[in-house]
Amino acid sequence: MEIRWLKQNKAADVIVVFGGWAVGPDVFAHLAGPQDLLFASDYRNLDAELPDLSGYQSVTLVAWSFGVAAYAHWQKGRTDPFDRKIAVNGTLAPVDEARGIPPAVLAKTAEGLSEQSFAQFLRRTFNAPQPPRSIDVEARRAELHAVAARGPAPAVTFDQVWLSGRDRIFPPVNQHRAWDGATLRELPTAAHAPFDQFDSWQGVIW
Repeated sequence: MEIRWLKQNKAADVIVVFGGWAVGPDVFAHLAGPQDLLFASDYRNLDAELPDLSGYQSVTLVAWSFGVAAYAHWQKGRTDPFDRKIAVNGTLAPVDEARGIPPAVLAKTAEGLSEQSFAQFLRRTFNAPQPPRSIDVEARRAELHAVAARGPAPAVTFDQVWLSGRDRIFPPVNQHRAWDGATLRELPTAAHAPFDQFDSWQGVIW
């Protein structure tokens, strides 16, 4: 797992983002806010540690897509540093016929991964064509295999769950099943990457 600061200005509050697969942090770049930002990605292993965040007044988690299960696996056996947890378009069973991405879909994505198929993945993620992006095919294929092999994550209570009605990566019906009983907030017309629906971090985490 890779952990890096996106913004570190000695703010009062910090948001820790467990990001999605292969997309990177640019998807959040337009979100305004005073908070410091720490970004976690690359879930081939979950061995990395967060820096000491005890000096902040509040520590908030935003876990998106595969970041939801990755966070829950990572948290097991560690002290919970978060005051508030937000899940966005992901589940604790990331590769699951009924509660995540169907296993056959993930297997096909991994086996056929290429620059061309990644462009198709990005189109489905944003529900719109995206500028070309490079991808480390072998590393990202290994990450998909690691996520599948890790299996469902331990139960974690999220304070809020965002769910996009037009998510083409995690089927909305599966997310509804996975989050039965949780505090859901729906974005009916949003894509898997729904952050264009917000102009600030406060909108995501409130």
